[in-house]
Amino acid sequence: MQKPRKLPQRQCLGCREMKNKKDLIRAVRSPEGEISLDFKGKKPGRGAYVCPDPACLAKVRKSRALERAFSVAIPAEVYDQLEAQMREADNG
Repeated sequence: MQKPRKLPQRQCLGCREMKNKKDLIRAVRSPEGEISLDFKGKKPGRGAYVCPDPACLAKVRKSRALERAFSVAIPAEVYDQLEAQMREADNG
């Protein structure tokens, strides 16, 4: 008899809730220092997770949680790009 596989859990930086990794969007800081969203979870670099909810992204932006997670200052344009990528993923 096989045990059910345990799903990996990650904490959303916005709402701070533990959720299944596959239900969250991974933000990545690449080794070159570039920040982007990783919908497949395969990009190399430091990852941080956010719910696919613009309200959570707004909380992350307000609390500077991504900046703490990546130990780097994040310009407003990057958050705007993350929001745009999130909207595109919602529509696509």
